[in-house]
Amino acid sequence: MNNDAPREWLAACPRSLAPLLAQELRDLGATETREHASAVVFTATRAVMYRACLWSRVASRILMPVGEVAAGDADQLHAGIVAMPWEKLLGEGSFAVDFHGSNRELRNTRFGAQRVKDGILDRCRNAGIRLPVVDPQNPGIRISVRLRGRVADVALDMVGESLHRRGYRTGAGEAPLKENLAAAVLLRAGWPALIKEGGALIDPMCGSGTLLIEGALMALDYAPALQREHFGFMNWGDHDETQWRAVLADAKGRAERGLAGELPEIRGYDADPRVLNRARENIAAAGLSKIVRVTVKPLEELRKPTHRPLPVGLVITNPPYGERLGDRKRLPALYSALGECLQREFEGWCAAVLAGDRELGKALGLRSHRQYEMLNGPLPVLLVLLQLTDNRFVAPAGDPWGAASTPDSSAPDSGSGQVALSGAQEADLSEGAAMFANRLRKNLRRLKPWLKKTQQQAYRLYDADMPEYNLAVDRYGDWLHVAEYRAPASVDADVAARRLDEAMTALAQVTDIPSGQIVLKARERQRGRQQYERRGRDAEELRIREGEATLLVNLHDYLDTGLFLDHRPLRRRIAEEAGGRRFLNLFCYTGSMTVQAAIGGATDSVSVDLSNTYLRWLERNLRANKIDTRRHRVERSDVLAWLRGNQEPFDLIVVDPPSFSNSTRVPGSFDVQRDHRGLIDLAMASLAPGGTLYFSNNRRKFRLAPEVSERYDCANVTEQTVDPDFIRRPAPHGCWRLRHRDKPQ
Repeated sequence: MNNDAPREWLAACPRSLAPLLAQELRDLGATETREHASAVVFTATRAVMYRACLWSRVASRILMPVGEVAAGDADQLHAGIVAMPWEKLLGEGSFAVDFHGSNRELRNTRFGAQRVKDGILDRCRNAGIRLPVVDPQNPGIRISVRLRGRVADVALDMVGESLHRRGYRTGAGEAPLKENLAAAVLLRAGWPALIKEGGALIDPMCGSGTLLIEGALMALDYAPALQREHFGFMNWGDHDETQWRAVLADAKGRAERGLAGELPEIRGYDADPRVLNRARENIAAAGLSKIVRVTVKPLEELRKPTHRPLPVGLVITNPPYGERLGDRKRLPALYSALGECLQREFEGWCAAVLAGDRELGKALGLRSHRQYEMLNGPLPVLLVLLQLTDNRFVAPAGDPWGAASTPDSSAPDSGSGQVALSGAQEADLSEGAAMFANRLRKNLRRLKPWLKKTQQQAYRLYDADMPEYNLAVDRYGDWLHVAEYRAPASVDADVAARRLDEAMTALAQVTDIPSGQIVLKARERQRGRQQYERRGRDAEELRIREGEATLLVNLHDYLDTGLFLDHRPLRRRIAEEAGGRRFLNLFCYTGSMTVQAAIGGATDSVSVDLSNTYLRWLERNLRANKIDTRRHRVERSDVLAWLRGNQEPFDLIVVDPPSFSNSTRVPGSFDVQRDHRGLIDLAMASLAPGGTLYFSNNRRKFRLAPEVSERYDCANVTEQTVDPDFIRRPAPHGCWRLRHRDKPQ
């Protein structure tokens, strides 16, 4: 019952903060972490989970996944819940159900929660134990159920009330920061390192004091949830009170030692005395009145304290950004005054300003070495970091961040929310490199809304847009993959080499990605499977998030990376349509379609390919997503031969053949233009009535045979399977949806 073996947990957090949370969890003792857009899955013991609930400054919740159940309708959901061992999972206290999502049969979340509650009580009744009490308002533990198509993920909430509620906030200003976002801003700004150097913390527009309080808690080594009286895990069946008491006692001891040590100077100022009264109340509620001091003072009167030497420190603030003042026209002057004050009073310090957007950040008139996109509630904001050593004040009419510095130039990296800005000057680039850099920025500006909405970690940044720079550039998190198409014979080799050097220089400056993380390959027209042959050293595979899936890519060993980015929309379709269906993936490559089908709720699948290398890769992709390989089989075979022998019907099929293949492992050759009719006929023979088949290929001048459209219900869905990073003419692939025609009555 109380075995403390490592298991998987899930920590939720605000969007863009997963990298910070993952590092925090590793520091607390987690042995493995996987980042999602707004959560981190981590492997840890129960004791580490206790520490995460107590010490995490970034997390909102810690969940214990119980499992997934079929949820195609209410009866399926109820049966799946009854099958779970609630007599072991729940303690003696009360519970409540939080139900999220809907599908065709489960459209009402209250009804879904009711069926889950009924299933739990029926299980306990069948087990002959005392029925737990249902208390929607103040439960001992909450059960989280989240629908994912026709599947429901079930978890226990180890926390209860969100971890961002530290318990000290009695009032707030007009635009309060959540406590965990304030902590994230401090972490991004490097406050923990400055604490060790004896640095000071000053907020010139402190509002309700959240940044100052969170900074003080860090300086005191004070666990953010130390004053919390109740956690959900206290009503968990496997809770170990003795172990929890030991974790709690350690945190109390650290807090006592922190209070007894040397404390940094922490001061806040604001022009509004009413807001400062609330700040004082919050500071007092946190027990920090002797440590955090706030004073009524307008920005124009701000001076660095002189009562003792303060050579290093952090000025951090969340100034107005229009939405809360309703008068954006006045804000550039305010930001300009703030920038001038920072440069004048705080030479040698660091600064962090949570600006509303790039234009307000530019109004500071100071060079910024890094920015991060974040969300303050529903408001997108930009965290601007500055080094105030020799950071000359510039009138905001210019561009003090440098021509190469544009937040438009990147989506969040690896889910982190970082906006990659180089801070380099346009003068450092040659004329050709500057031209290439401008095209990159133009592309990034065009993609920014889509990237911000979808949080894509892997996308096409540039695709031979200019004939002089014949490259394909893909971003994979914090890495760039650059494929150089061989220049035609008419282009001098020295000229081609110079242009490549210019492009690589511009890429490093515009994206702020180190040159060591820009992988360059020469690409020529390949025949058959040449593009799949190993080319270099064994390199570590990167984990890329795509929707709910984790996909493994290798940027070094092969010409291709293991993930065809242009097929992203088709993978999304498969995930949306796979729920409750049998899936067949032909020419499956590394199995990204299969992963998405499984996550989308496919009952089972078969993936067929001739390459051992890529089938092993597929198996690693399945394991990375905790997908049951007994239900999702892998078959090594020539696809045509496998189809001729197949007797199983499938509801959803993807056929994505190579343009040409002459593998020595099968007789003859395959040409997609010549042979696609026979291939489609064989695949359609395996399609169940009412099923759907998607046929796709990358042959540039491919034409679907008229006989295919005559024989089957066929629709060209190419335009619907191209995302904004691949919109061009011609499209990168062709895609058709095929179904059996209804038989005449």
